[in-house]
Amino acid sequence: MTKPQYYGAGLPYKKIGDLPGKLIVLEGTDGVGRSTQIQLLKRWLEKSGYAVSDTGLRRSPLTQAGLEEAKNGTTLTPLTISLFYATDFADRLENQIIPALKAGFFVLSDRYFYSIVARDVVRGINPQWARDIYGFALIPDTIFYLKADVDTLVTRIVHGRGFDYWESGMDILNQDNLYDSFRHYQECMIAQFDQMAKEYNFQTIDANRSTHDVNESIKALLQPVLQK
Repeated sequence: MTKPQYYGAGLPYKKIGDLPGKLIVLEGTDGVGRSTQIQLLKRWLEKSGYAVSDTGLRRSPLTQAGLEEAKNGTTLTPLTISLFYATDFADRLENQIIPALKAGFFVLSDRYFYSIVARDVVRGINPQWARDIYGFALIPDTIFYLKADVDTLVTRIVHGRGFDYWESGMDILNQDNLYDSFRHYQECMIAQFDQMAKEYNFQTIDANRSTHDVNESIKALLQPVLQK
């Protein structure tokens, strides 16, 4: 990325200039292994001589505490939560992502605004409205979509951190247990990601495989970006 490109009007109040760095996004459902792949990629790129910065949802100092507090309760509406996440994204874009790209860093993003849009739409928010909010977002250099079947996700969650209220969509689904709710919610999320994969030109990677195999696929697909 040299001349920044946006999904809409960009940041009209801020002149960005050239961005010699690269923005690499990993997307996918809960439990698919994004965070693990981000850490593996970061180590690999740093060993290859690249400066690397990483970011992800809820990491803005402006909103992090508030978002964590909001997740501890169930009083906020889907629209309020949506705008909260949009604020988090905007602050990180302006104060973390763009400065790092300007300095020539490879920025690895554990999810981007696509995950937020998917969550919003599943919760009943108008799909076009949810997308239009992010007209200020930079178009990444590449977007990897880690896609795994629900059965694979369930197995990893059961043998990992366990089911989570929000990752199971318990705030919107009328299921009486976390297991059934998780399956239904993740199926809805996968449907949204599949639609956006075509819309935003995701590179889909089979994440049902081992961590090593997924990582090798990502590195192979990343080669054209490294060579630009």
